[in-house]
Amino acid sequence: MEIPELTGGFVALLGLKFDEASADRVVIRWLVRPDLHQPYGIQHGGVYCAVVETAASVGGALWLGGQGRVVGVSNQTDFLRAVREGELTAVGTPLHRGRSQQLWQVEISDDAGRLVSRGQVRLQNLMGG
Repeated sequence: MEIPELTGGFVALLGLKFDEASADRVVIRWLVRPDLHQPYGIQHGGVYCAVVETAASVGGALWLGGQGRVVGVSNQTDFLRAVREGELTAVGTPLHRGRSQQLWQVEISDDAGRLVSRGQVRLQNLMGG
């Protein structure tokens, strides 16, 4: 089973660190920093969307394994609390894993354990190489 490199590219640009990555749970941490802020000095919502998509895609790919690849077809992310600094942790878990699609939920919490964002991603299973 092959999944894309998880230490370079966009993952590195965002500063994401994987604490756990399995077919049943993905845990990602990162530091909120000024270059990830939107103009009002808080974490940009696009970062949350990207982390939600990343967690779901990695978990979905690990579950599908060598049978094929996964691609996101829907990402719905809610922003619940403004964050200016500190470490955030995303935890992704599957809600549904079927023959053609998967649905994953991801909850993002701050270092005080407060929920700051949540999202879900629908993945299409592309069977075959």
